[in-house]
Amino acid sequence: MEGELAKRLKRVKSKKEELKMVKGKSLVRCGLILLSLWLCIQSVPISVDKTKEKPQVEELESPQSAETGLHYDRYLREVIEYLEKDPHFKEKLKNANMDDIKQGKLSKELDFVHHNFRTKLDELKREEMNRLRMLIKVKHDIQDGNGRTVDHQALLKQFDHLNHLNPNTFEVEDLDRLIQSATKDLENFDKERHDEFKRYEMMKEHERRERLKTMNEEVRKTEAQHYEEMKKKHADHPKVNHPGSEDQLKEVWQESDGLDPENFDPKTFFKIHDSNGDGFFDENELEALFTKELEKVYNPENEEDDMVEMEEERLRMREHVMNEVDTNKDRLVSLGEFIAATNKEEFLEKDEWETLEQKPIYTEEELREYEQHLVNEELDINQKSVELQKQREELERKQEELNAQKFGLQQAVEEMERIKTEAKQPGAAVAGGEPAPFVPGNSQLVPPGHQQPDVPVPGHS
Repeated sequence: MEGELAKRLKRVKSKKEELKMVKGKSLVRCGLILLSLWLCIQSVPISVDKTKEKPQVEELESPQSAETGLHYDRYLREVIEYLEKDPHFKEKLKNANMDDIKQGKLSKELDFVHHNFRTKLDELKREEMNRLRMLIKVKHDIQDGNGRTVDHQALLKQFDHLNHLNPNTFEVEDLDRLIQSATKDLENFDKERHDEFKRYEMMKEHERRERLKTMNEEVRKTEAQHYEEMKKKHADHPKVNHPGSEDQLKEVWQESDGLDPENFDPKTFFKIHDSNGDGFFDENELEALFTKELEKVYNPENEEDDMVEMEEERLRMREHVMNEVDTNKDRLVSLGEFIAATNKEEFLEKDEWETLEQKPIYTEEELREYEQHLVNEELDINQKSVELQKQREELERKQEELNAQKFGLQQAVEEMERIKTEAKQPGAAVAGGEPAPFVPGNSQLVPPGHQQPDVPVPGHS
């Protein structure tokens, strides 16, 4: 019989999708799936005879878990895969609770992991160390080449998920660091997505205002009117029920399940929408319940509806329900938690859900600060452009000087070659323009102005 955590994690590993966010970036839909990457396990017999079982390390396949988006994602997933192959560690993991895992108690079980897997973990760590060294060298060279001060502390944070002081072997501290780093980093994912969406909205408004500045008065007025009409059209939608409220769930019960809302039964509802039947709503299953509400506000065919905003709305709805229902904060909703939530007063919430257009994402002051940031960035880019242009001009001037020197050297060499060639020819002209006298039987030329000594003639005294 699998433990409760094991069933949760088994389900998580097999079912999860990535959300598409701004500019085609793929981000993971929920923190639990990310946190569970090192917790994902599958059922194994409790009574495993380790003396008869020989681990086949070479036959292990590459990890197929969902990507986290962390810079050490591959290392994280590979470590998980190999740890899961050890029966002892998997059994301890199945019986561990979330607090024990976060506090590092599970990491100590690494001492009992089979030697073959420990050897493979050592190899994975060495590969990760080499990757990080190359990464940091590249970052260092880029920053240094741009004349920027290198933030060595920021670069060293790339190593937080392992013990870089011991680069050769994977120890208990490495597993503990990996768990702690992943926990911290993955819990910040939702916040980072909110921040990214906020920047997206401010950039969109900034570009709209900049466009207006380029228009004449008449066109600007027409454009402004069109903008207000689109805003009004987007806000004109049916009532959006509070996520997780009775009205919201009954709407799904009636429209998606085709059942009578008067016969709404929370337990039956849960079993219908627990798509994998593991007894829990993960964040993917939970977000599927909001589709009807989102369709009231967003339509990809409408000019006034932004699908990036729809994903932000989905995230807000999921966070709201998790805060209300997930009492043990494990990012999963059990049947018990769901039934308990339907008995709370908040379940009868009748007020309309406050959508994004009703709740501004940023203030005018924040927009001005963001625009000033853009201005500063542009100034910085322009300044660097001027500096690069000066460097280019200086390099071109030096190149011209080198070319002139090269040309002069070539002419000098050619002149020397010409003189040597002429000097080797009989009767070659010498200084003064007169040919040097040629003496029979003597290969030497007589320079002008010199008296050639008498040469005896055979047969004469």
